[in-house]
Amino acid sequence: MAERTKLWIANVMKDLMREKPIEKIRITEICRKAMIERPTFYYHFKDKHDLVAWIFFQNAAKTNIVDLHGAAEALRGMKRDLIFFQRAYEDISQNALWQYMLEYFVKRYSDLAMEKLGMDALDVQTAFSIRSYCYGCVGMTKEWVLFDNKTSAETEVEMMFCLLYTSDAAD
Repeated sequence: MAERTKLWIANVMKDLMREKPIEKIRITEICRKAMIERPTFYYHFKDKHDLVAWIFFQNAAKTNIVDLHGAAEALRGMKRDLIFFQRAYEDISQNALWQYMLEYFVKRYSDLAMEKLGMDALDVQTAFSIRSYCYGCVGMTKEWVLFDNKTSAETEVEMMFCLLYTSDAAD
């Protein structure tokens, strides 16, 4: 039941973001359109930025980040929901989506690296490399969503993967 409510609120937020940027959307407006009370919203989300991040995480959690086709499909999904992601990336508040994305991908790649390397913690250089890669990919994804209507999702992911594997080869 809680998951359905979250999905309902998320769909309302997506609808509102088709009409206006995040900074112009108020919790009261989300609640009114979703036909819920404010406590219901706050039971599920800290604020509207947490809601936007949750929408992103729903897609990201299903993505195999080291599989070219899976990652490309995730980018295609972003293009299918282009207005939502454009508005989310245009937000420059202290809780902007790119910050959530960066934290998410750094943790995900770090966990994957520790698992592959059989380690409980990463050395400083590996942690730095992962953060650098994630900053680059999040930034390039933002650029791709906001400004690039020519490069295919596959090509974008191939270029990101090339960077990853070129970095590996340099070690």
